[in-house]
Amino acid sequence: MFEKLVAIEPVSLIPSAEEELHRYAKQVVLYRDVPASDDEMVRRIGDADAVLLSYTSRMGKEVIAQCPNIRYIGMCCSLYSEESANVDIAYARTRGIQVLGIRDYGDRGVVEYVLHELTGLLHGFGMSMLRDEPVEITGLKVGIVGLGVSGRMIADALQFMGAEISYFARSAKPDAEAAGMTFKPLPQLLADSEVVFTCLNKNVLLLGENEFAQLGVGKVLFNTSIGPGFDSAALEKWLNLPGTRFFCDTRAAAGPVAENFFARENVRCANVSAGRTKQAFVLLSKKVLDNLRTALGE
Repeated sequence: MFEKLVAIEPVSLIPSAEEELHRYAKQVVLYRDVPASDDEMVRRIGDADAVLLSYTSRMGKEVIAQCPNIRYIGMCCSLYSEESANVDIAYARTRGIQVLGIRDYGDRGVVEYVLHELTGLLHGFGMSMLRDEPVEITGLKVGIVGLGVSGRMIADALQFMGAEISYFARSAKPDAEAAGMTFKPLPQLLADSEVVFTCLNKNVLLLGENEFAQLGVGKVLFNTSIGPGFDSAALEKWLNLPGTRFFCDTRAAAGPVAENFFARENVRCANVSAGRTKQAFVLLSKKVLDNLRTALGE
């Protein structure tokens, strides 16, 4: 059992999970707002030996070094790699601190968002149609950039609806090939696809000016990643081409864009995270508690 567990900011646990935290620490402190500075983060942590945080704060070396009691840091958000994490995991390791994160808890909501927006675009439901007349997903040439869990779920859903799926990943995926999906080099995928989805880990940027030139006119780009999977200036330039469309669920997914970017007629942003659903919070809570038990050796 930990001596003191502090959630330095809102971490999206359901009420029953918040109550269960008391099984794993003698004292539990939950903050309901995001710390405004590193100094405030250090103050909140104090003498705690376990810390929880979400994606809204970064716990770097400067913070960790001032909190000598920390034994465990629980990330209540996606952890794909050390490089993309909002915790300095490498430094934490030198201090003997265990860092655990979660992943794959909000993917179903993302797939539903994609189906909703893509169907609206193809049929003209609540927005201008992509073509001169309504078209189905059947036969649509779809390119998936990044075939991780969410990318594969999007690919499976659209393939079920009749789309022709090609994908780009670090290497060809035998299970995807067996399912009838085709691996293509990125330039070919961009040139061949009518609709492209970037489903990348945080801080992975694959599309620059050259790639947007290969994507070309009359194309649609969805970004379902946490952050931009592209150079934002190159995205804005591409959107000046005729017939181009860009979709994202949150503003963060567009990256550092011009002030009037979201007022463009060919940009559609829901401004709400598609993966943050009731079911996702239940799954997130379960995984956070599982990680606490792992950290305690239970």
